[in-house]
Amino acid sequence: MAYESSPEHKGTVQLTAAMVLSGTLGIFVVESGASPFNVVFFRVLFGAVALGGYALARGYFHDHGLTPRKLGLAALGGVFIVFNWVLLFQSYENTSISVATVVYHTQPFYVVLLGALLFRERLTAAKVGWVLVAFIGLILVSGIGPGDFTGSDTTYLLGIGQALLAAVLYGLSTLVTKRITGVRPHLIALVQVLIGIPLLLPLADFGAMRGTGADWGWLVGLGLIHTGLMYVLLYSAYAKLPTAKIAVLAFTYPAVAMVADWAVYGHHIGLVQALGVPLIVLASLRVTLAKPVQVTTPTTPTPAPAPAASPAPRTAAHVPEAASRPATPAESEG
Repeated sequence: MAYESSPEHKGTVQLTAAMVLSGTLGIFVVESGASPFNVVFFRVLFGAVALGGYALARGYFHDHGLTPRKLGLAALGGVFIVFNWVLLFQSYENTSISVATVVYHTQPFYVVLLGALLFRERLTAAKVGWVLVAFIGLILVSGIGPGDFTGSDTTYLLGIGQALLAAVLYGLSTLVTKRITGVRPHLIALVQVLIGIPLLLPLADFGAMRGTGADWGWLVGLGLIHTGLMYVLLYSAYAKLPTAKIAVLAFTYPAVAMVADWAVYGHHIGLVQALGVPLIVLASLRVTLAKPVQVTTPTTPTPAPAPAASPAPRTAAHVPEAASRPATPAESEG
């Protein structure tokens, strides 16, 4: 009984629940019937209400630790996150929830590559090797053949590209957010969704929302459940779990997404595509759990990957519920 009530056990239950919720994200997006820009606009709107209400109730606005520089970094990360969601949801339409989610889950590799390119973070030969393994898996999962480049219908190819670009934007958001310290992740996420409201306001088509009716429930769910409840579960879990367990449990998200896509829409990946999944999983774990390189200045170990659809929780793994201290896949999914 002592084990069952331990913080790590509680964190495991919380993170598993959050990943299961993440896996149902695509269903809510598709069932809403709204365009990707409209979906993301109402997700950030209702999500801001949920996160803002939670932060207010918990007293997180007192001694928040936000400075103009940190606020600017959080806002920049929010720009990447918002358009990352738009691209991911467009990818659902052009491929399938299963394929888009697995392709999108290559985010950890872009974090590694972008970190080396933009911030001169050390890139070892082993990491390069595992990134190559992941991209072999990506090619298999995508199911792209020569005909996709020569045929007249390039919709599927476009969808794969959208999922990849979404993952790159997520990686950029992660790198930016890792540089914010001493701020609770709930507040960082709140800034990120708030910045999405003015960003998407001119791009949303409110005329198309007339007659939406009961489908509003799916949009409200995306904000309250997949942005409010899910992030609260994530941030609470990260403070209780070791990186290794976070990394492993993170793969509950694409697994649930694939099962949900099959159960609701009858979509499933083929045998050859399925062969690429374990390659991506293995490479992601090896990259995420690699021992940090020893340097002359203190470094923060990179946490394990989290849901693709969340606003840069990578900061969360190092910010416990009880205190605000220097923070960083959580990545931030999604």
